[in-house]
Amino acid sequence: MSTAAPAATASTLGMIGAQSRAMVIAYWRVPAFAIFSLVLPIMFFTFFGLPHAREKLANGTSVGAYLLGSFGAYAVSSVMVFNFGIGQATARAQKIDLLQRATPLPPFVTIVANVINALSFALVSLLVLFAFVFVAGGVRLSAATWVTLTVRLLFGALPMIGLGMAIGYSSGVNAAPALANLIYLPMSFASGLFIPLNQMPDFVQRIGPFLPTYHYGQLAWNTVGGADESVTRAVLWLAGWTLVLFAVALRAYRLEATRKFA
Repeated sequence: MSTAAPAATASTLGMIGAQSRAMVIAYWRVPAFAIFSLVLPIMFFTFFGLPHAREKLANGTSVGAYLLGSFGAYAVSSVMVFNFGIGQATARAQKIDLLQRATPLPPFVTIVANVINALSFALVSLLVLFAFVFVAGGVRLSAATWVTLTVRLLFGALPMIGLGMAIGYSSGVNAAPALANLIYLPMSFASGLFIPLNQMPDFVQRIGPFLPTYHYGQLAWNTVGGADESVTRAVLWLAGWTLVLFAVALRAYRLEATRKFA
């Protein structure tokens, strides 16, 4: 009994590693996905932030640093939503789930590998954005702040993983892109990621603080300056949204599994 557990653990980790590697290679072979993940955050910073990057907010925070938090949050959360949403819907349409069902591969291995894949792409997207903002925008942060921002952006995006999974398991390959955009883009605008919330219409300002992307943005802005709520409050909201969205995703997954395999 004492030697069985380590062997099983090593086998599971090996499967996760192999599956993650295969998924990363598959996504890198789709140029449109790589361009979407890497170029769009830079493009948005160029349009919205670059002309004012060296200006200061009323609290002394540079506009460039503030918008780095905004578009860093966009970069990571968009990968999570579109990676899981469109990627999972595409895999279902290609019957990859049926193929995996016929193999000894446990379903949770695929899910964990998807999470690792999304985090890997999100990290690359962040590093590319950071380099551009540093060089073109003149944003200077301490080493500790860069690291803290990266960690908060990656692990604060858990609710977005749940949202992506829910979209991926509840919609078809043709509907997933439209559904992801219909949900995610208005939510991002209403949370102040593109335009400060206090410049939005009154009804949007009332809705924004209830959205997961709003508190995700607050987590980033707390790192660089300009947040309207504490880290503790943002984390609690994000934890609540994580439970809700993963519950929705699990429900969609079970309905899909019942329909196909029951």
